[in-house]
Amino acid sequence: MSEKKIIFSGIQPTGTFTLGNYIGAVRNWAKLQEEYNCIYSIVDMHAITVRQDPVKLRQHSLEAYALIMACGIDPEKSVAFIQSHAPTHAMLNWILACSTQFGELSRMTQFKDKAAKHSDDVNAGLFTYPVLMAADILGYNADLVPVGVDQKQHLELARNVAQRFNQKYGEFFTVPDAYIPEVGAKVMSLQEPTKKMSKSDANPNACIFILDDKDTIIRKFRRAVTDSDSEIVFKEGKDGINNLITIYSAVTGKSFEETEKEFAGKGYGDFKTAVGEAVSDHLAPVREKFAQLMSDKAYLKDCYTKGAEKAMRISGKVVSKAYRKVGFVDSH
Repeated sequence: MSEKKIIFSGIQPTGTFTLGNYIGAVRNWAKLQEEYNCIYSIVDMHAITVRQDPVKLRQHSLEAYALIMACGIDPEKSVAFIQSHAPTHAMLNWILACSTQFGELSRMTQFKDKAAKHSDDVNAGLFTYPVLMAADILGYNADLVPVGVDQKQHLELARNVAQRFNQKYGEFFTVPDAYIPEVGAKVMSLQEPTKKMSKSDANPNACIFILDDKDTIIRKFRRAVTDSDSEIVFKEGKDGINNLITIYSAVTGKSFEETEKEFAGKGYGDFKTAVGEAVSDHLAPVREKFAQLMSDKAYLKDCYTKGAEKAMRISGKVVSKAYRKVGFVDSH
């Protein structure tokens, strides 16, 4: 890999992205590939820390892989693979576990939250998965890791483990930093516009998924909560309309002012339909590419197999050096 910085990003195979994820982050991934050496992994090993239906997990992992490609990840430019296809992650996990303190793991807030949520299955994997996450990152000597607020603590752990290993065995691992992406527009719930759009929302009309078909998208926008006023302007107190203007602007590239002019004198109904149509048109290429990839399993398999080979080439070197560092006998 050349002198570009390395970004590692792990994506859970848990269903499709929302419009909020897409506008906020995902659509910038294609651009990242030009500036950085990007490594994208569908982290199916992390997924089994909570009970999974094996048939669904397999399907969701394939769909997640097809989805990142549909969103612009080019397997020729980036390393894109399925985590369980690279045994180096599990191999490095053990070495790093021996440089991780029990107390550090017991302080992880996500462990406490998930243990409370899945109280009938508080397994050791759930407790130690931040170490596997550290192995995901350190196995590629990643410089940067895009993290949300809920993962900051895990990245901090990866940094601590890398530093502890380096102190014990000499400088070796790159200590990763958080990558703070350019934040796209913040997309709010269509039903409660003071709350962020979330895939876990109980109200199915609150959230747009990027694979929703055109009719579904338009129907959800038509049901979007607005206010009793009738003016399409961006101002305080008009949370619903502000959210719709933000979304329209994000997918059309028009400024708020241009949007206000375009819909001056028109009603909320017309505006909601127009936003739905603009969003559907914007996402159409993603839906089409996804359908095409899912219907060509041989091509998809070729991409993730080659991706795993590339991942193994990079991480294999790191792991064999780490094995030597800790004093294991060379196997060849």
